[in-house]
Amino acid sequence: MKIRKGDLVKVIAGDSKGSQGKVLEVITATSRILVEGANMVSKHTKPNATSPNGGIIKQEAALHISNVMLIDPKSGKPTRVGRTKNEAGKLVRVAKISGEEIK
Repeated sequence: MKIRKGDLVKVIAGDSKGSQGKVLEVITATSRILVEGANMVSKHTKPNATSPNGGIIKQEAALHISNVMLIDPKSGKPTRVGRTKNEAGKLVRVAKISGEEIK
């Protein structure tokens, strides 16, 4: 997958369209990701040791990886991701817009 944990992405489709956030988790088996602050859902929780009162909490739900685009580190715009070899001969991810290497 071209998007990894810790990347800055922009949601391009769905209810959270337009929101930006950091990738919290990548679920490779289902091609889904969790994005910080995007696709928030209400979860009803029973009282337990960690939350003695229970109640309704807001948390992120998984988005399909095709519904997000990586943010170009140079221009700050959504970009596609390519792969090229660097001087050391190692494959690295690069932004298609600027050609900048993605750390």
